[in-house]
Amino acid sequence: MSIVAEKTRSRLSTKEIEELDPYMLMGMLGKRVIHPGGRRSTEELFKSGDFQRGQQVLDIGCGVGTTAIQIAWRFGAHVVAADISPLMLTSARANVRRARLEDEVEVRHADIVALPFEDNTFDCVVAEAVTMFVDRSVAAKELMRVCKPGGKVLTTEFLWRKPPTAEAKHIFLGEICLGMMFDDLDDWVRIYSEAGLGDVQVTHGPFEMMTPRGFLSDEGLGNSLAVMGRAMSRPAYMKKMAWLMPRMNRAVPYLGYITISGVKPEGE
Repeated sequence: MSIVAEKTRSRLSTKEIEELDPYMLMGMLGKRVIHPGGRRSTEELFKSGDFQRGQQVLDIGCGVGTTAIQIAWRFGAHVVAADISPLMLTSARANVRRARLEDEVEVRHADIVALPFEDNTFDCVVAEAVTMFVDRSVAAKELMRVCKPGGKVLTTEFLWRKPPTAEAKHIFLGEICLGMMFDDLDDWVRIYSEAGLGDVQVTHGPFEMMTPRGFLSDEGLGNSLAVMGRAMSRPAYMKKMAWLMPRMNRAVPYLGYITISGVKPEGE
């Protein structure tokens, strides 16, 4: 984690830490992969995206910038990494500087339901675990609007792998991730199809980001230990994690991820 991000983390008040949602909490503790499918789902998106050197790519809801940096570094694309959260943007900018990719990755503030970009701007639009926090239909249409005809829209979302118990649903949507909205695989396909996405393809799997195996797979041993160390560095972080993890474990058996990829039809 960069010096800038460390300062941001240390300056949060106890009240601010208490109010962090799980995504923000993990970002502040230095977790690099913060979406339901982990690195596996990102690799699935990369395969579907077939990124090319020189392409213009939008990564909306970029979090700490991990995916945007990988797209620029591995594929030679120019990436606009955008998020609505000032805390996430601070970490994303620090990570881009650390990767020495300031010329390839532009970090900007943006809201997925009102993107500040012209129609038909990007060759590819990526949204990992962000549309489920807002009006999903509006967000899907915005992703389509800023994508060029013939370009690709790539998303990762939560889904219920099996019908949740009332308790699990309340814990996850009513306590852990307030305001999040998602359902099953067919629900997501319908939303993006109705937004105009063509040639829709999906993959899906279990939610393992917060399981020990998934955490190690995504972060590696070194960063996993570093995240744990930061979580124990302040009583407020320890208290937040002690509240979060038992609740998360009760919802995990029902949770999964879905990746959706498709093409904006020509002439639109």
